[in-house]
Amino acid sequence: MIQQIPEPLYPPEPFATTRGSTLSPESDHLKSKTSEQFLCSICLEVFSEPVSTPCGHNFCKRCISQHWDTSRSCSCPLCNEVFTIRPKLKKNTLLSEMVSKSKREAELRSKKVSKPGDVQCSVCSEPKLKAVKSCLVCLSSFCESHLQPHLTVSGLKRHQLMEPVDDLEDRMCPTHQRPLELFCNTDQSCVCTRCVLLEHKNHEYVSLEEACERRRSSLQKTLLQNQNMVEQRRLKVQKIRAAQDQSQREADRETQQMVKVFSDIMESVQRCLDHHLEVIKQTQTKHKERAQALIQQLQQEMCELEKSSTEAQQLSLSTDPLHFLQHCPALPPAGLKDWSNVSFEPQTCEGSAARALSELETRLSRVFKQLTSTLDLRRVQQFAVDVTLDTDTAHPYLFLSENLKQVHCGDVKKKLPDSTQRFDRCANVVGKQSFSSGRFYFEVQVKGKTKWDLRVAQESVNRKGTITASPKNGIWTMWLRNRDTYKASADPSVLLSLKRPPQKVGVFVDYGAGLVSFYDVDSADLIYSFTDCSFKGKILPLFSPCRNDKGKNSSLNPVTFVSLV
Repeated sequence: MIQQIPEPLYPPEPFATTRGSTLSPESDHLKSKTSEQFLCSICLEVFSEPVSTPCGHNFCKRCISQHWDTSRSCSCPLCNEVFTIRPKLKKNTLLSEMVSKSKREAELRSKKVSKPGDVQCSVCSEPKLKAVKSCLVCLSSFCESHLQPHLTVSGLKRHQLMEPVDDLEDRMCPTHQRPLELFCNTDQSCVCTRCVLLEHKNHEYVSLEEACERRRSSLQKTLLQNQNMVEQRRLKVQKIRAAQDQSQREADRETQQMVKVFSDIMESVQRCLDHHLEVIKQTQTKHKERAQALIQQLQQEMCELEKSSTEAQQLSLSTDPLHFLQHCPALPPAGLKDWSNVSFEPQTCEGSAARALSELETRLSRVFKQLTSTLDLRRVQQFAVDVTLDTDTAHPYLFLSENLKQVHCGDVKKKLPDSTQRFDRCANVVGKQSFSSGRFYFEVQVKGKTKWDLRVAQESVNRKGTITASPKNGIWTMWLRNRDTYKASADPSVLLSLKRPPQKVGVFVDYGAGLVSFYDVDSADLIYSFTDCSFKGKILPLFSPCRNDKGKNSSLNPVTFVSLV
């Protein structure tokens, strides 16, 4: 028989505290729920490797070993029996199995204890175990042990069991206090069997399972629709944000342009004001200098007259007739200017402000025209595309650069495979990029050329034989001949009057508006626009550097397509 004591005979050694501090929650739970027969009297913990002494008492192997290691004599801590020879400790198999069984039961019970979120057994006292079933008749939930009567008692076997839930009251008909077992399609509500016979008579109803499947299927479709709607709105948000960002960029660009434009205008006004103020200042300076010169001359003659008058007056007092006659001066003195025709009127600035305003108006008109052209060119340049040439369409006399950005006409015809896409009579080549909507812009450098053709054409344009450049044929062209003759191939052709030969030509196309415009990039002037163009399908750039013309249209100056992107 195992002797039981309320407290250990010796204070716990340090090892006992260390061991106790590392106990698992299951061991601690076992300690609290197990009788004292499973506790070591040294460490007061559940036995770990229980061993028996010759006197029949049980201890943890580690506890009794360390106790004997620190004691002067080898004795039993409980009965104080002294052993002359340190006993060889043997494992208490029965006690070890009982402790293990108790631990397993404690662990199993701890697993069944309900956790937050679990449905608790309505019968268990604390701690409540986790429920495994709920009864719609009893309106209670039961753990595995408390559920046994429902599985064995004949009267309880007829009760309707279900997976454990908390809201059992909500599953009962509030009118008839019966389980809600059916679904009324007519009223879209859950009903009991009494409701079907009374309030919902002649209604269409199905089982809860069938109604659930129908609703679940409908819900899946609704969820899919919701996901599609969410995706549509997400894309819409992206488009709105992209449009907002683009709007902000355009607003910033317009703000910068506006600040520059008005700064240029204010500088022009200031220059005009400074010029006219300087003119008034110079005019007044000249007027003042003339006045001072006249005054100085008059004052000099006044001095000479006063001197002559003084001399004559003194001589008139002489009593010597001979002296008087010999020295009598001629009055007035010779060399005096006749001032009767000399006039000096006040210098007036009347009308200067009006003339200044008129000149400012003329100057601002030129500035406004230039700024308008510049802003228009900058506006279309934002639609710049990178144009490269299509080697499969180039006429055999044309030579393209490696980067497909330059083209010139040679003197030797290359042997190339003939195809439906290649030009065979006209020295043309088209760009690889084609467009069927939107707006695009590109620039071509034609410096040093005496003739060239710049075109926008339908992709279906004829590649064989002679080609007539006309909007009727789906070709919109600006060309140069004889170094200074520029024309637009409208119906009929239009002779273009340019202030100076353009070194770089910009081409802008608005597909939706039916517009093709040519610009002098350096001056930002609009050269010519084709309006109301009838585009069909894809359109693309089409170019011709024209023949060398015996070196006048030299290949040293190829047509070059400028990259703006």
